[in-house]
Amino acid sequence: MELLPEDCMRHIFSFASPLEACRMCGVSSAVQSTVDSDAVWEKFLPPDYTEIVSRLVWPVEFSSKKELFFKLSSPLLIDHGMKMFWLDKKSGKKCYMLGARALSIAWADSPLYWSWKPLLGSRFPEVAELRTIWWLEIQGCLESSALSPDTTYRVYLIVQFANRTYGLDKLPSEMIIEAGKHKLETTIYLRSHNIERSKEPDAEHVRNSNNATKVLRRRNHEEQKPNPCAREDGWMEIELGEFYNNGDDIQQVKMSLREVKGVHLKGGLIVEGMEIRAQESKYEK
Repeated sequence: MELLPEDCMRHIFSFASPLEACRMCGVSSAVQSTVDSDAVWEKFLPPDYTEIVSRLVWPVEFSSKKELFFKLSSPLLIDHGMKMFWLDKKSGKKCYMLGARALSIAWADSPLYWSWKPLLGSRFPEVAELRTIWWLEIQGCLESSALSPDTTYRVYLIVQFANRTYGLDKLPSEMIIEAGKHKLETTIYLRSHNIERSKEPDAEHVRNSNNATKVLRRRNHEEQKPNPCAREDGWMEIELGEFYNNGDDIQQVKMSLREVKGVHLKGGLIVEGMEIRAQESKYEK
């Protein structure tokens, strides 16, 4: 391999993943020098990385494209602290977290129903805590063009349950993913412990076609983690569903959780945000 011209080697390495490129560095010092070049690591950065860097709350300093890649692989606040962005270390795919302030929460501006406050352990300046309400609706939106193409994404609502939590599990909450004309609906009972009463999506709610962005069926029940699922950072994540972004069409992806059928009061849900994470698994029709 070392007998190949350096520009040819750089071109070959640019087709590897970031993880594979790091492993190649152990082959020899000559290979490491080529793999560490800006020409290789710029291929692993998203095409709009300069625009993303300009949206960072705190600027990052870097001396090489490889250093920039690894700085962007840690979650960083963007858009005035309302969102977080990071690159998946293994694949280089773009991931986001929409903070509570970047979500559309029904009656969130009314102190009678919701309170906004800083919370120790949160990555955002404020979280939203549900005081009491009967109409629960939380929605996030993101343009498919902001995501990596040819990528399956999973969406998670990041929450905690206050000690005074009540009324959240009397009726199932609807989890909805909409991508263009395609829609996936599932339900969940909001409890702080493992969920047993969850329902797979009805076939009539899932329509597949050759459109650029497709909503995916949830994985089989036996393949799923408990939902909500405890995280190492002290929060819990509720998996709302999956969708596939082809990247050809620019359309809006809407992600929501709601319980609007009951007339009982509920409270105690603490919302940090909504994560959109790239997955390694390939999309299957």
